[in-house]
This record gives sequence, C-alpha cells and structure tokens, in this order.
Amino acid sequence: MIMDYNRVLKELNGMNNDQFLERLGEHFDITPIEEVDKKPKAIHTLSLFINQTWFNLALKPASLDTSSPVTVIDSHMLTELVLKPILGIEDIKKDTRIDFVGGIRGLQELEKRCSEDCVAAFAMFPVQMEELLNVADAGLIMPPKSTWFEPKPRSGFVLRCFKD
Repeated sequence: MIMDYNRVLKELNGMNNDQFLERLGEHFDITPIEEVDKKPKAIHTLSLFINQTWFNLALKPASLDTSSPVTVIDSHMLTELVLKPILGIEDIKKDTRIDFVGGIRGLQELEKRCSEDCVAAFAMFPVQMEELLNVADAGLIMPPKSTWFEPKPRSGFVLRCFKD
C-alpha cells in the first residue's frame, strides 16, 4: 500500500499566517475543511493545518505542469509552487525548516507537531500506482519523500541483479 508522506514546516519564511495563505492563493483555491475527515480527497489537492484550522487546497488548473510524469506528482508540485518560491526551501532533504511525517502516523501527528515545534503542516494525497509506474516507465526518479510504503519490506528482501 502506498500511503501519503506529509510535510511539517517549522517557520513561514518571515510571513504571518494570513500572508502565507495569500501567497498560497496564487496557485490554490483555499477553503476551510468542515468535515471530520481532513485528508485530501483527490490528486492535486492538499490539506493544510495552520493556526489550529484545516484548509483544503485545490490546485488551480493553470498552475499544473504536465511536462513530465514527475511534474504532475503532488509532492513535486508542492516543492516547485510553495516550498521553493514562497518559503525559500531549495533542498528539502537538507533544509532544517521542513520535516516529514509518514502517513502511517495519521493527521493527529501533524496537529501534534504544530502544537510542539512546527507552525504549519501539509497533508498530501497518496501517490497513485499509475503515477509511480508512469515515472518508472519514463526512466525518471520520483521526487524525494513522495511515497510511504506499508508494510515495509524486510531489509535484504528486495534484490536487483546487475549484469557486468
């Protein structure tokens, strides 16, 4: 099973919550989430937890980059539209202002982190098998931290043979 791999932010690059939401509105239609289940319901949607409130972020069609199988992956979209240009996070693997929470831990973990050491959290829609296969078939690499697999295979369980 492929689960979501969520993001938590430790700061908003000097912006307050309203300024951050305004910048997000350049690429997303933003609405408060009223229902009990706060998870994103479809690809190209995210859930944002900020200031003790959940919001649905639906990507505006004009902001979707369909130039490759990688650019349509939601985690890539978030990096290219939000993390880099708005928050100044160029390398998500090394920047200490962002952290990752596996989907197995649930949205409660995102809320918990926002009450402890973070100011906002993005809940991602899980990568779909078709998206994963499209990236693989194109000989490309998935964006960092885009998939959380359960159950985890035992170490050494997966092998790849290389020819000399």
